[in-house]
Amino acid sequence: MHCYFRYLLTVCTIFVSTLVSAQPDSLFFKKKTNADIQLGWRTKKEAGLYLNQVSFTNWNAGGTNSISGIISGKASAKYKQEKYFWNSSINMRYGLNKQEGESVFKTEDVIEVISNFGLEKDPQSNWFYSARFSFNTQFSNGFNYPNRDEPISRFMAPGYMFLGLGMEYGRHIERMSFYASPFTLKTTFVLDDDLANRGAFGVDPAIYDMEGNILQNGQKIRRELGILLTNQFEEELFENIKVNSLLRLYTDYLNSFGNIDIDWELNIDMKVNQYVKATFGSHLRYDNDIKNKVEINDMTNEEILIEGPRLQWKQILGVGVVVDLDNIIGVVSKS
Repeated sequence: MHCYFRYLLTVCTIFVSTLVSAQPDSLFFKKKTNADIQLGWRTKKEAGLYLNQVSFTNWNAGGTNSISGIISGKASAKYKQEKYFWNSSINMRYGLNKQEGESVFKTEDVIEVISNFGLEKDPQSNWFYSARFSFNTQFSNGFNYPNRDEPISRFMAPGYMFLGLGMEYGRHIERMSFYASPFTLKTTFVLDDDLANRGAFGVDPAIYDMEGNILQNGQKIRRELGILLTNQFEEELFENIKVNSLLRLYTDYLNSFGNIDIDWELNIDMKVNQYVKATFGSHLRYDNDIKNKVEINDMTNEEILIEGPRLQWKQILGVGVVVDLDNIIGVVSKS
């Protein structure tokens, strides 16, 4: 497994090097002219609701009535001057599903904040100094359904914070940028006693005596220092069809250096009209600190727990209504 991720890192490095050396007018590296650069503040706010409903009446092929929905909110603020900029965004999503005869369960739960500050020393260069901050957690408890008695995650359990300094290529590039930070602090929060004592999400678990009494509580914070590589790509593939990709690769200096954590989000938005939008989302994740437990019962009903990291994948497909809040605020202010 380690060899596979080292190979993946090598391929990504070659890919980045090839793109960086590409011609300025190529597909990925269309340079901005001075006329394209907008100075000052730019803000954007939108809210969306995506619904999916299935109903059966005397349907001989069978099926279960269900309804699901995802509510989302996004906001971004960008400040630009000739030699520096500051970009910040917040993204929130929450989804529920209800099937006939079953209780409501969660399908989506995201709170994400990203902030990026860049300083350019040479106006003729595409490289600039960059400081990045990101934080993400969730709203409510998560369960390994159908078990609803024991939460496997909660608000701030986990919570992830990245803070780093590095260099970014893409200051004058319209649709793609690369960020490399040799000094990135990753902090994992598990602010729940039960999950911390179990050592969830990579924190040190509690220490027990022979009778099961806690001698030392589990740690609620885990800190790592490592290398972070980020690639962000945003493009309108066809009219009203946009793709947005964010890839993050991280490895820790002290704990299993070369073991790469992968976080790749890919979203494709298809605009039907001013308000209706279809979206496809894919989220691929691998984190060596997150262990999965598998329970195996033999003939004596004994349980064997097997732990190990696994590749995680989540995909979303939905059609819904998206409202640009900036337009609504503008109309209200004029009236």
